Amino acid sequence: MKERSKTTSLMLLSILLLLIMGIAMGSRLADSGIDQPIIFGATYMTMNNPYFTSLNGSIKDVVEAHGDVLITRDPAQDQERQNREIHEMIDEGMTVLFANAADSKKIAPALKECKERGVAVFVVDTEVEDDSNVISTIQSDQFEAGRLVAEDMKKKRPEGAKIVALYHETIQSTVDRLNGFESEIKDDDRYEIVMKIGNTSEIEVANTEMNQLLKNFRKFDLVFGNNDPSALGALAALDQYQMIDKGILVYGVDGSPDAKRMVLDGKMEGTAAQYPIVMGKTVAETAYAYLNGEKVEKNIFIKVSMMNRDNLNENIARGWQ
Repeated sequence: MKERSKTTSLMLLSILLLLIMGIAMGSRLADSGIDQPIIFGATYMTMNNPYFTSLNGSIKDVVEAHGDVLITRDPAQDQERQNREIHEMIDEGMTVLFANAADSKKIAPALKECKERGVAVFVVDTEVEDDSNVISTIQSDQFEAGRLVAEDMKKKRPEGAKIVALYHETIQSTVDRLNGFESEIKDDDRYEIVMKIGNTSEIEVANTEMNQLLKNFRKFDLVFGNNDPSALGALAALDQYQMIDKGILVYGVDGSPDAKRMVLDGKMEGTAAQYPIVMGKTVAETAYAYLNGEKVEKNIFIKVSMMNRDNLNENIARGWQ
């Protein structure tokens, strides 16, 4: 009995010594600057949009330059799937989440879980309805983007216009752009939005919706797309019905290479350009500043600018800004 007790004591002593050595080794690793890479997570409403590919690439460049890891998920416009994917990334050891919501309201439970489990959330490109669990929101000046489009339209169509507006009612950025557009024309009865079509933030959906519209209704002379994919989808439908040749103007928002090419070719009138490369760098650097204990702004806005045939050239049209 005494021998068994002695053996047990020696085993416990050995375990204690190993723990002490482990703590000491961990301390030396920390002192020497050898750390485990930080795991960042990113999720966008869809990756079926080159804008988000560019934005994610810019974030990834900064993260990997720090020796850290970026996990990216694509919920394909499905908020329930996005919430599940956020949960999975938390389980994979995510420390920071860059979130672009498919639904600005329904993402709330996933962001709450992030806060409860110690994950810092940075909202990207479009705000969420409840930002109480968000460290910072970094986005384009969406309202200004819509206003710039309306301002340019008024210069091109001083006699007035009947407008079809494409937007997505659950994505706050597209709502803000439409609000900005409407603010510029609200006191001018020469301009009228005759149709608003929701749920149109992807090229295929916008094309389908515009095709349906053109079968029954053609009393408009301008299309405002909430982003470049929706504008390009509408443009393809209008081209099929030979409406572009009749003077229909098409505007988008993003400043994508495809849209800028269409502007130069005379197919689109203009696009309010976002700066996804600048935004990606800004959001990643803001996250690192927060992790380093620095105070960061709750809301950060990235500039937008109007691009049309007056200021575009082949070089600018070639890539993202």
